[in-house]
Amino acid sequence: MSEIIPIGEKVLSDNDRLAAEIRARLARLNLPSLNLVSSPGSGKTSLLEKTLAHFGGRLRIALIAGDVQTDNDARRLAAAGGALVRPIVTGGACHLDARMVSRVLAEMELEGCGLLIIENVGNLVCPSSYDLGEDKKVVLLSTAEGDDKPLKYPAIFRRAALLVITKTDLLGLSDFDLERAARHARMINPEIEILHLSSRSGEGMADWYAWLERLTRRPAAAVPDAGGNPLE
Repeated sequence: MSEIIPIGEKVLSDNDRLAAEIRARLARLNLPSLNLVSSPGSGKTSLLEKTLAHFGGRLRIALIAGDVQTDNDARRLAAAGGALVRPIVTGGACHLDARMVSRVLAEMELEGCGLLIIENVGNLVCPSSYDLGEDKKVVLLSTAEGDDKPLKYPAIFRRAALLVITKTDLLGLSDFDLERAARHARMINPEIEILHLSSRSGEGMADWYAWLERLTRRPAAAVPDAGGNPLE
C-alpha cells in the first residue's frame, strides 16, 4: 500500500533538507547568521540601516532583504552602506524559504563576511514554520503594535532567541506596556532575551550592537560530515 504524505509535510521536509545544507555551508565559513522576523512596519530595515552605519568597515555584513513585491528595502540597505546586499522578491509569498535563500547565497561572495542577516517578509505567522539555515531567529515587536502579540502569534516567539522591542520613542502614545509585553513573551518562551530600543532616538542601540558583537565572537563551529558527525 502506498503512503500518502501531506503536501505541507513534504514541503517542510524539503525545506529542512535545504536549510541543513545552508547551515553546513555557513558553519564551514564560520559565518553567524540571523533571521529577522516581524510584522510589516516594525522597523527591521531602519534597524539594519543604523547597524550598517555603526559597524561601518569594522564588520562586513552580508544582507538578504525579502519582500513581497519590491526591492525597496534592499536598495535602502545598499544606500546605507551595505556592501553585499541581495533582494528576494517573493511575488506574493508571505515568507522566505530555504530554496529562495539557497539560490541567492550561491551567488554571494561570503568570504570575509562576519555576519549574515536575512530580513524576512513582514509577517509573524508564515516565517515561523520555515527554517532558513540561520543560527538564530530574532523577532521584532514595535510599540505601535499590541503588547499581546506574543500570545496571539506564539510560534515565532517560541522559536526566537531574541525579542527586540522597537520604537520606544513612541511609548506613551498608545497603551503598549513594556513589562506586559516582556511578561507575555516569557510566558511563551522563558529563555528569550529581550532588548528595547529606538532607531530614531538611539536609545538602547548600544545593547543591540553589543548583542551582535557577542554573536560574531563565537568560537568556530564544528562542521558535520556526511554522516552528521562533527569534523575536527
